[in-house]
Amino acid sequence: MVFSATQSVLGLASGMLVGFSLGLVGGGGSILAVPLMVYVVGVPQPHVAIGTSAIAVAANAAINLSNHARGGTVIWSCALVFALSGMFGAFGGSILGKMLDGQKLLALFSVVMLVIAGLMLKTRARVGLTDVKISMSNMPAIIGLGLATGTMSGFFGIGGGFLIVPALMLATGMPIMNAVSSSLVAVTAFGVTTALSYAWSGLVSWGLAGLFVAGGIAGGLLGTRSARHLSERRGALNIVFAAVIIVVAIYMLLRNINVS
Repeated sequence: MVFSATQSVLGLASGMLVGFSLGLVGGGGSILAVPLMVYVVGVPQPHVAIGTSAIAVAANAAINLSNHARGGTVIWSCALVFALSGMFGAFGGSILGKMLDGQKLLALFSVVMLVIAGLMLKTRARVGLTDVKISMSNMPAIIGLGLATGTMSGFFGIGGGFLIVPALMLATGMPIMNAVSSSLVAVTAFGVTTALSYAWSGLVSWGLAGLFVAGGIAGGLLGTRSARHLSERRGALNIVFAAVIIVVAIYMLLRNINVS
């Protein structure tokens, strides 16, 4: 695909927005990237937009992960086990997604997101356990929620960050800053799994993916710094995270109603 100068600039700007979202709340990458590629940049084929966004989101998530890792906020033991179990779930979810009516379940997914946002607001003042480690007591929850989150991620074709962050908090009791940082391990893993499938089918625009990644580097740095600043104010990052979820969930719900 050949892009004009205007489309290239829009690609960079869109990548910055995706990177900022991933750096700030650990999610929103795929949910933002696909509409931006189709409606802002002007990618004519939705499947190419999905495949390209998977590459871009995985790369941006990995870059943002390195930013958070330098700050020492990633809890690797929990994140790696969660991501590994989630990859198995994502594989199964992608198969299931081809068999069932996705529009009806997409509406249900948006309702689930609203419930999650409500829970995040309810527990916004909770400090969390900063010394969380994987253990025999929390491992079943980490594996189980990883499988469930990965399944939903694979089914809906999204990175799953909006589900991974609260799932990690629920499974381990870690603070939201650690959950945002650790979630990027799973977002990267899920994105790579999806990207490999689409790249094998030739449904990736590598030039556009490069523009998104380049823009995402700048956006990710700003998002990471904003996340650290907000995490110092009790409940502020939870409120921002919940607000983003609510906006995206309402958009998804309205879009599904319009389609149906």
